[in-house]
Amino acid sequence: MAFTKEMVEELDLLALFDLENSQAGLKVHHDASAAAQAAAGRLHAKGLIDKQDGGYLTNLGLDAAEHAQVLLGILRS
Repeated sequence: MAFTKEMVEELDLLALFDLENSQAGLKVHHDASAAAQAAAGRLHAKGLIDKQDGGYLTNLGLDAAEHAQVLLGILRS
């Protein structure tokens, strides 16, 4: 199974979360790309973030963001 375009867009958003600060959320503004807005909606529907336009990571979202950021680090090396 390969990553779909939508999965990559979701991973991109998860990579933006500051894992050192649980009080730092993301806000996907109305002027963000349609892809970023849609990815935020999908992450919310999957229970990974608490708001449709960003917000904070849920417990499941924190796990996903940690894995996404580790994977990104591995692939960058």
